Amino acid sequence: MQIRRSDYSVKPLLALAGWGVLLEVAIILLAALLRLWALDLKPAHFDEGINGWFVDQMRSAGFYHYDPENYHGPLYFYVLFCSLTLLGRNLWALRLPALLSSIASVWIAFRFGRFFGTTAARLGALALALSPAAVFYGRYAIHESMFVLALMITAYGVLGLWRSGSKRDLMNAALGVTMLLLLKETAVIHLACFLVAAGCLAAWQYLVPSRPAERLALRHWNGRDLLLCGGISILALLFFYSGTFMNWHGAIDFFRAYLKWFQTGTGAGGHVKADYQIGNFSFLNWYWLALMGRYEWPSLLGLIYAVRLAWPSPAQQRYLAIYGLGVLIAYSIVPYKTPWCIISILWPFALLFGCAVEELWQQTRFRPVVGLVAGLLLTVSLLVTLRLNFRHFTDPSEPYVYVQTMPEISVLTEPVLGLAAQDSRNHAMSGQIALESYYPLPWIFGDFTRIGYYGKEEMPTVLDGDFIVALTAEQKVIESRLRDTYLRRRFHLRDSMEECTVWFRESLFGPWFSGAGHGKPERFQPEPAKSPTKDPEGNSSPAPTSKP
Repeated sequence: MQIRRSDYSVKPLLALAGWGVLLEVAIILLAALLRLWALDLKPAHFDEGINGWFVDQMRSAGFYHYDPENYHGPLYFYVLFCSLTLLGRNLWALRLPALLSSIASVWIAFRFGRFFGTTAARLGALALALSPAAVFYGRYAIHESMFVLALMITAYGVLGLWRSGSKRDLMNAALGVTMLLLLKETAVIHLACFLVAAGCLAAWQYLVPSRPAERLALRHWNGRDLLLCGGISILALLFFYSGTFMNWHGAIDFFRAYLKWFQTGTGAGGHVKADYQIGNFSFLNWYWLALMGRYEWPSLLGLIYAVRLAWPSPAQQRYLAIYGLGVLIAYSIVPYKTPWCIISILWPFALLFGCAVEELWQQTRFRPVVGLVAGLLLTVSLLVTLRLNFRHFTDPSEPYVYVQTMPEISVLTEPVLGLAAQDSRNHAMSGQIALESYYPLPWIFGDFTRIGYYGKEEMPTVLDGDFIVALTAEQKVIESRLRDTYLRRRFHLRDSMEECTVWFRESLFGPWFSGAGHGKPERFQPEPAKSPTKDPEGNSSPAPTSKP
């Protein structure tokens, strides 16, 4: 039988899969590539070190001991525990859960096509895939990416109850709310905004009806289904907050945490961003708008479109817009601000960006202009993402780079980890780290058994560690207490900190630095102790000592 060339055509395959499915797969792959590529390029962040340290404590305690002053729920730590247990104590395993959550958020965005239209949802998903913030913090081992995923699941469930009223939508809404309460205390802000948005929408619908008109779907679930979902949610909360039923006091601390969080949220605890003021009058803080204006152009267009939805427009788009604006206002009022919270704010506006482009495309004769502008915004977003994540990822002039560990940390970590890799017995080397703020070092050196951490005011009297770390400003004090020969190098742990110095014991680290490419440290040798001197009458007197 003669085989025709057309039998090998890819057209039947494309028709079977559908161009739309292939487009979604391409967007997911792009999102994954931006988040996975060179994942360990950026040194471990301060908060990543703390999160990893908590997981180390879980290994010894057998559960996560919930602390209401930590302001974060237990779920993320259990996910981290599973990742690090299965894949080992490394930066990839630490960052993988957040990374997968960020990619899953892009996938969830496609599902909003059920409410806003397929084209709008795909454009919104693409905006999230390319978002500088979503990518940058999706490559961090912090709670925010999983928190955004939980927010999107909640919104999907709420809109689904409106559209179809199915049991599945009820379960999605319950799942999202449960995840939010298990992740961060800021869940109360978002849950309040979901509720307030419904009331505001009902009032606005009365004044300016939506177009086309939409009604709530008939309910396809009953009281038993609601009790089942609520019971499972309560059981999940009790399971995780009680430390898998090993720390029942944690269940009580769940309620105490909100009182403490409220005090921190209003007091800012060192993360204050100044309000915009004219005279003595203080306006809402412009911090988040400034970040969006600098980095998030597609979402900024979505924010502008949210205002346009006050006029006759689809009701479900209105609901998302009111919710998004409510969250933006709430986060602007609260003085406590860290830049990674931006991804909890901008995701609704990324979806509304897709809605805006689709509406303009449908209602204007200048479609090429609409396509060009949308493509330009997304291209700028991609370029900023590439620059931020792969070139300026530790540049303190970038507002997204906050409390970031500098690459110079390798001055300390490479020799220590390198010797331990050469001979596992070196995990027993001694270290003394005298810094007020030393994370992520406790997690990085978590496999070492004889490293002590001290505040600057708690510096040990005897300094005889195999390596010693302190601020360079304390060099004279440190070296006055050394009684062995050390190799000295300087580095910056973070941009906000003073310069640090590390002293390596020459007898242990000398062979390492004699190797090629390891740098040439300064050598410090203490002065030999002076022998007792005699006065003119022949009496002995002790040699002078330096005062610490």
